[in-house]
Amino acid sequence: MGAFLDKPKTEKHSAHGQGNGLRYGLSSMQGWRVEMEDAHTAVVGLPHGLADWSFFAVYDGHAGSRVANYCSAHLLEHILSGGADFSSESSSIEGVKDGIRSGFLNIDEYMRSFSDLRQGLDRSGSTAVCVLLSPTHLYFINCGDSRAVLSRDSQVGFSTQDHKPCNPREKERIQKAGGSVMIQRVNGSLAVSRALGDYDYKCVDGKGPTEQLVSPEPEVCVLERVAEGDEFVVLACDGIWDVMSNEELCDFVRSRLLVCDDLEKVCNSVVDTCLHKGSRDNMSVVLVCFPGAPKISEEAVKKEEELDKYLETRVEELLGSCGEAGVPDLVSVLRSIGAENIPNLPPGGGLISKRSVIEAVYNKLNPHKEEEGACAGGEEESEEGGGNTAAHLLEALRQFRLHHRGQYRSVLEETLAAYHRPGESGAGGGAGRLPGTSDHHEDGQEQPASPPVPPSPPPSPTNAESDAVREAPGPESSPAFE
Repeated sequence: MGAFLDKPKTEKHSAHGQGNGLRYGLSSMQGWRVEMEDAHTAVVGLPHGLADWSFFAVYDGHAGSRVANYCSAHLLEHILSGGADFSSESSSIEGVKDGIRSGFLNIDEYMRSFSDLRQGLDRSGSTAVCVLLSPTHLYFINCGDSRAVLSRDSQVGFSTQDHKPCNPREKERIQKAGGSVMIQRVNGSLAVSRALGDYDYKCVDGKGPTEQLVSPEPEVCVLERVAEGDEFVVLACDGIWDVMSNEELCDFVRSRLLVCDDLEKVCNSVVDTCLHKGSRDNMSVVLVCFPGAPKISEEAVKKEEELDKYLETRVEELLGSCGEAGVPDLVSVLRSIGAENIPNLPPGGGLISKRSVIEAVYNKLNPHKEEEGACAGGEEESEEGGGNTAAHLLEALRQFRLHHRGQYRSVLEETLAAYHRPGESGAGGGAGRLPGTSDHHEDGQEQPASPPVPPSPPPSPTNAESDAVREAPGPESSPAFE
């Protein structure tokens, strides 16, 4: 089975809860990925006398789910047992931050002792983005490229910063550890510069845990809670952020809260919309609402109903006027409606967020249609940019380097010198594919066939740098391992 499925797995795991004046919902979907490597935590009312504190987190695993799942179950206890005093009466902000940092370093060191991780049988890692809520403060915690966003006073009030290898501070640490940043990845392989696990990148002699190629140290930002301004916090993995900006996601969530008070449904809508926007990754989102979150508006509900009715009518009209041309497929219907100037579409989601409405009417009126590819919803977006083409060229080159360690430069020069375009005779035939490249990563996962040059984009992540595709650091790319 390849790294991507023929059809996405759209079943969702969702949940909700409330307490401490908060309401929360969450949703996750495997999507196009062969495995579900995301995990999450949602705890309202913490142990050790912290009943008025809460903790929420999203973990985005890569190369397996082992680390993400363990962190989901145990990161909080490592934070609370890190030596800091979290009690509301005596805790200081700096003390809590030190406890969080110690908890991350401790769990990372603890997992290193697991036999499968120690022996290299499991090489997984995971990002972590969390929010720890005290009665007076918000502690935003980030390690990797998952992200948390606070909506305050109807706008983005705060966002964590992704830890990418190209960031100057991260790149400096990587280079001091003897590594390099190539194609925006650590040693050309890992797309995040901070993570839990990933022990292949944490064995540089003479360097401490926070000085390694990949660091487990979290970045902690503290904000005072504002009772009248704080609306909600969104925690999500990069499968969400690949296709939505901070502003788009906050606007979309805000618009959904005006028409629906079921936070599970709101999170499900976020995940569905991101799938239809073209996300190829696992997707997880946690929504935490404060008392100041938007409430259901009769006017907004009325506009939503009118919008749904209009879309239903347009689908009926398009299918009823097809004539001899035959019934149009769903993609054609979506394109036809998308070309219109439709008012009151959900901000941040647009027409794609209403695909379920359009598809339901289409299926009702055309029950005997042939099975369509589940990726149709993303086709509108994929036509707009050639980002996937560049991404796949980079991946092909990375695979080429992997399978010609130590001599890939000379082999590449010889290959390019002998290359012929498809249809031309000569040694470079074979549709322009780079000889020696493989459809497998080092960890044994099968990948989509390496594309011809120039490549045509098969199903792939929207953002080449966001997917933590990994390989163990090679000697030619990391002097520290020589």
